[in-house]
Amino acid sequence: MKANVYSIEGKKVSDITLPKEVFDVAWNADLVHEVVVSMQSNARAGTADAKDRSEVRGGGKKPWKQKGTGRARHGSRRSPIWTGGGVTHGPLSEKDYSKKINKKVRAKALATVLSKKNADKEILFVDAFGFEAPKAADAKNVITALGSIKGSEMLSTKRKNAALIVLPSRDENVERSFRNFGNVVVSQAKDINPVDLLTFKYVIVAEPEAALEIFETRVGSSAKAK
Repeated sequence: MKANVYSIEGKKVSDITLPKEVFDVAWNADLVHEVVVSMQSNARAGTADAKDRSEVRGGGKKPWKQKGTGRARHGSRRSPIWTGGGVTHGPLSEKDYSKKINKKVRAKALATVLSKKNADKEILFVDAFGFEAPKAADAKNVITALGSIKGSEMLSTKRKNAALIVLPSRDENVERSFRNFGNVVVSQAKDINPVDLLTFKYVIVAEPEAALEIFETRVGSSAKAK
């Protein structure tokens, strides 16, 4: 498998061979759904907490006598049907939402999503950004140039979740140049996951040779897990 490598001016400069174990994996919706839901569950803080009738303040005394008042009988103001009373079946802070994700399943899901993105022509490989200093104007020019590539027109017009820029290692100039772009996020190849990839329309991989080595290391033989 080969893919085009572009310059930041949007011009093709070379080709690159893509590893099949990373970019030629059959789509498996059930596998991806399992991993995405598990990762989203693991991200939940689980801090929501509601007090039940044993935890709310007051209500130790019977509101009024049982008979003779003409009103409905009640035993406590802490009852869930009273304003300020306890909450029935509310969220409890001790609930654990975390789910275990098998390492091989996570790796295969990453390869599956990368393969799908590549098949849909939503991955762009860029030789290097080469920013000498942080500059938003330069970053905007790059997005505009890459958006001129056939099939990537939405890159320069999409207002939300337009692109995930993947770097092989941290580059402060690139990060700071795109920092104020609400529709672009910069990440490192070692950190991306299926949720990140599916959140954004396009994935821009910089310095592809180095980035692909990291992808291969992360996926390895795990992508072939059944």
